[in-house]
Amino acid sequence: MKALLLEQHETLSASIQNIDASQLPSGDVVVDVHWSTLNYKDALAITGKGKIIRQFPMVPGVDFSGVVHHSENPRFHIGQHVLLTGWGVGENHWGGLAEQARVSGEWLTPLPQGLSARQAMIIGTAGFTAMLCIMALEQGGVTPESGEIAVTGASGGVGSTAITLLSQLGYSVVAISSKTENQGYLLSLGAKAILPVTDFNQPSRSLEKQRWAGVIDTVGGTVLATLLAQVHYNGTVAACGMASDSQLPTTVMPFILRNVRLQGIASVTVPAVKRPDIWERLQKLLPDAFYQQATTEISLDQVVEYANKLINNQMTGRTLVKVADKTSI
Repeated sequence: MKALLLEQHETLSASIQNIDASQLPSGDVVVDVHWSTLNYKDALAITGKGKIIRQFPMVPGVDFSGVVHHSENPRFHIGQHVLLTGWGVGENHWGGLAEQARVSGEWLTPLPQGLSARQAMIIGTAGFTAMLCIMALEQGGVTPESGEIAVTGASGGVGSTAITLLSQLGYSVVAISSKTENQGYLLSLGAKAILPVTDFNQPSRSLEKQRWAGVIDTVGGTVLATLLAQVHYNGTVAACGMASDSQLPTTVMPFILRNVRLQGIASVTVPAVKRPDIWERLQKLLPDAFYQQATTEISLDQVVEYANKLINNQMTGRTLVKVADKTSI
């Protein structure tokens, strides 16, 4: 079977290889992978720009969807359609950029009714994370009537899906993006306005004029610090990424003087029991148009090329990988 294999000798290499199924790591379910995706974390691993992989060789791909080929887990049967996001797959356990994956059945989620395997990966880890961010805003009491929601990294996978979901839920969304050429795309997803990231990437005062009822942030650093200083009293910020910087140059003032809530979002180990409801909500909320607007489809052979494009900020929306040559689901 074909797989994208990362190997570390004197330098990192990433190549498509034919491997035997016996080489797959341990697990009680084998899945024929039909679709996977190229996420920012995958791109960091494939290009060697981030210390994502600790053990080699490794098949990257933090998510996948497909059909159960073999199962020793009573929850799953041969022929069942399933998906997987998170659980360290593609980082410390061989992932979805291969024609088969062997994993723990505890990591798998049955494909929701009404959602195709292809659509599930257009959503993927990014969309799952976006939904968790929106749930954090809701848990913080942020409603559509509360005011505007800012979404950073708006042209990326999490940002694009978050804008669409927020718009479907009736929120007024302001997209913050470094890609000025994407205004039409962001407006088509449901953004009411687009602001350049340069408005937010310079050091700010500890508190500024209250502007946002909530924020979904994917970049971290100075941008996040600036937005925190602008959040309304009782507002909520969901932080799920650090594409710009892992540091946070701020003070306690937004949290103490304005009762702002900063909620970290980690999608990797969301308990399996909670996942079906989150996926069902995604399936119901996302309109059909989203699956055409936000997707670039590539083959397994193109992954390394597109990983470099993603690292160099040349991609918009979701990058879908067609792993199985003959699949149409």
